[in-house]
Parts: sequence; structure tokens; C-alpha cells
Amino acid sequence: MTGMILDGVLMLLLVAALGYGVRLEKKLTALRAGQQAFASAVTELNAAAGRAEAALASLRASGQETDLLHDRIIKAREVKAQLETLIARGPGAGAPPRVESTAVERVIAPVEPAPHAEPSAEDDRARRMAALADRIQGMAAPAAVRSRAAAPGGNNVAAILGALTANQTAKQSLNRARRSLDEDLFAA
Repeated sequence: MTGMILDGVLMLLLVAALGYGVRLEKKLTALRAGQQAFASAVTELNAAAGRAEAALASLRASGQETDLLHDRIIKAREVKAQLETLIARGPGAGAPPRVESTAVERVIAPVEPAPHAEPSAEDDRARRMAALADRIQGMAAPAAVRSRAAAPGGNNVAAILGALTANQTAKQSLNRARRSLDEDLFAA
């Protein structure tokens, strides 16, 4: 009789061990699934860090372009001040005759808005720059008067027009780069 009791107790212990093994297998399966989800999250985080690093490099390059643009603006202001001084000293402080030339049209190309952008402050600024170039060209003395006067810096109008055009082109390039950077940053 004692053998049967011991066999019964042993069977109960085996059934309890089997139940505990099933519960332990379920917990291990859940742990493996969590580990795989964690590995995929780490991979996504690594990709996001790479995109952020590329965006920072682009932002640094934009900052350098901004510094270059700032230097050009300062130089353009200096040339503008020199031009104003020359105009003030020039003959006929009244309304000088307008020079009939297409130099302004050759130097300043028409600004076309981006196909996906609505009219902005950039377009308005480009129109104002073209109007300023027209006014500067209108202030220039005719070639005959310029050659007789032989004033120093007689070609300042062309230099200013070139500087204005270069600054406008650089600014448009910088703004395009900023737009694409913003789109890249917010697309991620």
C-alpha cells in the first residue's frame, strides 16, 4: 500500500512540474518577442540618428553659406555708399539723362518662382532688386560724359549690378537649401 501512495504522490508532483513548465515556456516566448521588438527599435533609432547627423551637416553648410552671404551684403553696402558718394559729386544733381541700354536686362535675369511655392517675400525682394538696378542704371551718366570726366570708379554701376545679382542668386540658393532641409527634417 505504501508503494501506491508514493506512486500517487510522484504522479502529482510530475503533473505540477509539467504545469509549471508550460507556464515557464509562455513567459520565455513573451520575453523573446520583447527582445525582437527591442532590437528593431534600436535599428530604427540608429537610422534616425544617421538622418539627424546628415541634417546637422547640411545645417552647418547652410550656416557657412549664410556667413558668405553676410560678407557679400557688407561689401555691397560699401559699394553702394561709394556709388552714392560718386553720384553726389557727379555733374547735374538733377535728373540725369537715362541711358538706353539693356545692360540691366543682361545682368539681372528674371526671377522665376519655384513651381511648388506661392509668391513670397523672395519674389517681392527680387522685383525690388530689379527696380533698384533700373534706377541705378538710370543714374549712370552717358558714355561720352563718363569718358570726358574720367572719374575714378567709373565702372561702379556695373560692379554694383553684378554684386546685387550675385547676392540675390546666393540668397535664392540658400533659401532653396533651407526649404529642402526643412522638408527633410519634418519628413522623418
